[in-house]
Amino acid sequence: ADLGFEKFCNIKCRKSGLKPSCAVIVATVRALKLHGGVDAKALSGENVKAVQDGMPNLMRHIENVAKFGVPAVVSINRFPTDTEAELEAVKEACASLGVEAVVAEQWQHGGQGARALAEAVKAKCDDPANTESFRLLYQDSLPLQDKVRTIATELYRADGVVFSKEASTKLAKFEKMGFGHLPVCMAKTQYSFSDDPALVNAPTGHTLKIENVRLAAGAEFVVVLAGDIMTMPGLPKKPAALDISV
Repeated sequence: ADLGFEKFCNIKCRKSGLKPSCAVIVATVRALKLHGGVDAKALSGENVKAVQDGMPNLMRHIENVAKFGVPAVVSINRFPTDTEAELEAVKEACASLGVEAVVAEQWQHGGQGARALAEAVKAKCDDPANTESFRLLYQDSLPLQDKVRTIATELYRADGVVFSKEASTKLAKFEKMGFGHLPVCMAKTQYSFSDDPALVNAPTGHTLKIENVRLAAGAEFVVVLAGDIMTMPGLPKKPAALDISV
């Protein structure tokens, strides 16, 4: 909800007028255990406490979706190693925020495995009040730096933002050129709410560092690069192509 969902709302919905009725937040027990402090190589064993310790990450995503006035449904994509106790821990934590969490097993059972999820989403979409509650996080008139600060403090829970001299100079130039009304497109690590991929779970008290910015005048947004981030090509550290023989 700090990256794709934020962009969808603040950029796409702003431009198109779309108003989502529901957001599906995809979660896995394995990811929650990772956020709860379990080593990446030891995620298969049951560890309810680690799931509970990692829940603040999922809770923050739920809270971030709510900031846009969009009701959420959590889809727990089940792995064969997930236990009933671990799944129940996720459901109970979500229920404490008034959010339904549904186990999804479409990878194993096809459409039938996602039926419960589909029914939960349909129930949200059938309520017209859910569409009318949608709101943007910031207005077009807000200065570019303040748009970045709003996202950083509201969604990332940063204490503040530090702009490099180059980034500050460019943003001022963009505003002088008449592009200050554009939304910002944040480029940040997907592994953390901060700009540090090692800072997992739900960190607070951090400072977001903006290294550079780019104007995408045709697409009508300003790209903001936080920390050490590569915008392309978006591949994993070891692409599958490395294991393909010809």
